[in-house]
Amino acid sequence: MSPNDREIEDPEGFESLLEYLRRGRGFDFSGYKRASLERRVRKRMDAVGVGDYQDYQDLLEVTPEEFTELFNTILINVTGFFRDKPAWDHLEEAIVPKVLDGVPAPESIRVWSAGCASGEEAYTIAMVLAEAMGEDEFRRRVKIYATDVDEDALTQARHAAFPRDRLNAVPRELVERYFEVGPLGQTFRTDMRRSVIFGRNDLVQDAPISRIDLLVCRNTLMYFTPETQARILGHFNFALNERGFLFLGKSEMLITHTDLFTPEELKWRVFTKVPRRGLRERLAFVSDGIAPLEHTERQSELRSAAADIAPSAQVVVDRGGFVVSLSQNARTLFGVGQAEVGRPLQDLELSYRPVDLRSAIGRAYEERMPVDVGRVERSGSDGEQTLQVRVTPLLGAGDALLGAVASFEDVTAYDELDKEHQRSKRELETAYEELQSTVEELETTNEELHSTNEELETTNEELQSTNEELETMNEELQSTNDELEAMNDEQQSRTVELDRVNLFLEGILGSLGIGVVVLDREMNVQVWNALSTELWGLRPEEAVGEPFLELDIGLPVQSLAHTVRRTLGSDGERSDVTLEAVSRRGRSFRCWVRAMPLLTATGDKYGVILLMADRADGEPLAAS
Repeated sequence: MSPNDREIEDPEGFESLLEYLRRGRGFDFSGYKRASLERRVRKRMDAVGVGDYQDYQDLLEVTPEEFTELFNTILINVTGFFRDKPAWDHLEEAIVPKVLDGVPAPESIRVWSAGCASGEEAYTIAMVLAEAMGEDEFRRRVKIYATDVDEDALTQARHAAFPRDRLNAVPRELVERYFEVGPLGQTFRTDMRRSVIFGRNDLVQDAPISRIDLLVCRNTLMYFTPETQARILGHFNFALNERGFLFLGKSEMLITHTDLFTPEELKWRVFTKVPRRGLRERLAFVSDGIAPLEHTERQSELRSAAADIAPSAQVVVDRGGFVVSLSQNARTLFGVGQAEVGRPLQDLELSYRPVDLRSAIGRAYEERMPVDVGRVERSGSDGEQTLQVRVTPLLGAGDALLGAVASFEDVTAYDELDKEHQRSKRELETAYEELQSTVEELETTNEELHSTNEELETTNEELQSTNEELETMNEELQSTNDELEAMNDEQQSRTVELDRVNLFLEGILGSLGIGVVVLDREMNVQVWNALSTELWGLRPEEAVGEPFLELDIGLPVQSLAHTVRRTLGSDGERSDVTLEAVSRRGRSFRCWVRAMPLLTATGDKYGVILLMADRADGEPLAAS
């Protein structure tokens, strides 16, 4: 018996493997066509040399990386740019203009690429829309949501890097306009890529993306059973706007689903949505396979449970997070209409304003008890409001969790009264404390008045004595003023003398005909004469105070570090060096540098004097 025969005769083993995949990795393949699914699994089992489902499950348990290979085999990621080019031409010429006309200019255009694989289809949509709208308008208005169940394929799609041969179907002018050469091949432009959002979404289990203008799902439905296809198409019907379009692959006809979609152009597999007006129809896609009668009973049970609670305003949501009903007070309070019924709660503003309602609902589900959110402030058309928010889980038969009701009670008047009461109480307590303090102060003041009278008499005598002291101080201040005037005259005389010395020193340094730089013991520049500026291009104000060894000039100052340190450490010894340098005008020359210690009048070393000159002019100062 061949391995394939054994697998066909072991349906229980195959079901056990599928259940293991669902529990272990979250992939539910129950909606896939069974024959195709078995064929893909057997192909992978043959590749690893395993002939029994149980043995292959054991292999998965001990070899986690085998999951990736199995999923890559099952999830056939066959895609490409402009796949089935005539269909894309029709979409570009006939459908995209209708999509653009149906969405007012300020609003966003929302596109969903379902089953996007490695992203070629999503980037094809981006190029088609950018050509129709212009790049600037595309970046402002378009959002393309590209989803798949294969995380590896999504990772590859986010990188947007494709080998050159993968772009053979893309017109040359589009390649040049929308792709850049990268290390991994041709990469879709980053600024355009920001409009394409990739994320994981299981078409069977996860909620659809809403308010879509163009839904592209090509050659994906054919892998699912008819029942699963019907459920996915129900999701697609809910996802599309009233004037939205569905673009399928050439093998997908929708002949049996005329209640959901009607052909716009059957040849190219373009369909439009059949509106679903009733509440029951709009919520059918979240029933999770419950029969219509059971679903109706469940909704009736929800409404009955919600009716048992009498809030001023209430919002009822089911277990899947979709709005089931909005009371009249709730619609008035939050400015929403009956049309919002059936939408996901997360899409409504009231889910997060004035309070995070989803977190409170989650707590109510977890605790299976009412959650008192407390009072929250809200700015409404009538001014500031205070709402008491409470979330209560709704339980059905057998304590089954059906949903939750959020109630909002306007307690603005009570809140104002409570605040006024608290404010009056605080004011009364403050007044009582102030009265007690005042009585004590009066008693103390009375005693202080008696004491003050005696002190005033003593103060009068002290004032007489103080007056005499002030007269004495006035005379002392006059004498001090005379001394300050004499010191000021002397300071001015010394300033004039210092200016004359500085002019004399500048004249000497300028007349030497060589660059002169004086460094302190920390090798910071203290003097920088005009010839140094002429040589190196730094003005005195740019050099003085800066570390000499860090100056960016044509002289290799780091080569002088040893000479300068040796001069600082010697007993008056001087050193001469000749270095290759570049003048401020870019001329290369040999610079002669002499380092001499700078001694104070007492013989202490203050720093170093550096003399610099062009060697071509001869050594200005002969070595002694």
